[in-house]
Amino acid sequence: MLPESSIAFLKRLLDTPGPSGFESAPARVWREEARAFADVTNDVAGNSMAVVNPNGTPTIMLAGHIDEIGVIVTYIDDEGYLYISGIGGWDPQVLVAQRIRIMGRDGDVYGVIGKKPIHVIKPEDRKKASEMTDLWIDIGATSRDDAEKLVSVGDAGVIDSRTIDFPNNCIVSRSIDDRIGAFIVLEALRRYSEQPGSARVVAVATTQEEIAFQGGGARVSATRIGPQMAIVVDVTHATDYPTAEKKEHGHHKIGGGPVLTRGSIVSPVVYALLRDAATRLSVPYTIHAAGRESWTDADAIHVAREGIATALLSIPNRYMHSPNEMVSLEDLDRAAAVIAEACRAVNGETDFTAR
Repeated sequence: MLPESSIAFLKRLLDTPGPSGFESAPARVWREEARAFADVTNDVAGNSMAVVNPNGTPTIMLAGHIDEIGVIVTYIDDEGYLYISGIGGWDPQVLVAQRIRIMGRDGDVYGVIGKKPIHVIKPEDRKKASEMTDLWIDIGATSRDDAEKLVSVGDAGVIDSRTIDFPNNCIVSRSIDDRIGAFIVLEALRRYSEQPGSARVVAVATTQEEIAFQGGGARVSATRIGPQMAIVVDVTHATDYPTAEKKEHGHHKIGGGPVLTRGSIVSPVVYALLRDAATRLSVPYTIHAAGRESWTDADAIHVAREGIATALLSIPNRYMHSPNEMVSLEDLDRAAAVIAEACRAVNGETDFTAR
């Protein structure tokens, strides 16, 4: 099981707002934790790196992105209402009537998402889905000047929700995607530091994955670190809820262990390292097949530099990109154990080319 100190760190990390491009606050929390057992640096792209066994070989990169989806203020009208667009992929229905936490110049500013009440919506329009342009944020201001004392165009925000414990060792949070990836790679590094192998291992809390059409912070950090192997940790859709289509997405259950991806961008060598580590530790896992891109940092990392042998390990997550994403703490613990074990199996003789 995860130590209580690790769970406390995880909750601090999850509750600290940091949408894509605005990740500095959770990144500071991550680096503070990492300094207890690793050498820590960061870069101009906002990535945070923690190194164990700095003189070891080969180099392994463990990547989990620390950003979350959010909103950004695009306009303030004369009455002091704020208009927004999304940072990352939103279903606008999720935003309706939510409370919002805006990262203002002098601290957090709280607002509520407004929408025309159903009583005054024309009957023929009531079943239509809301668009982002149908919504606004009310911060209680009475004018543009009043609002601009607190917020500016370009300020980012997140849904105002906090991490809560659920039965059966589960947690719920708005930022599980993919703050838990950043958590797991650091937890795996901590466990590796207690019993290091031959490899130099670098855990990275990467940035801008949710908007990473060009690879985001993962591409930058992979180029800087120069690893021979990488393990990316992200979330995937749990399919243990009503209406889930297992024939399309596989069967991945919360509490059923990590999900290992097999597919076109995944190194067969690194996949086998993870699979064999899970087997040695008697950790249950499921397999996800991906015939094209993975829509994770792995897509950028595996083609960085001269090519990096990359695998993807994911955590089953219910209700992705909502205020109430849900995962099992047991799956996080198992994932960290498997990754640390796989890193110990790597040495200077490991051949990362599939032959």
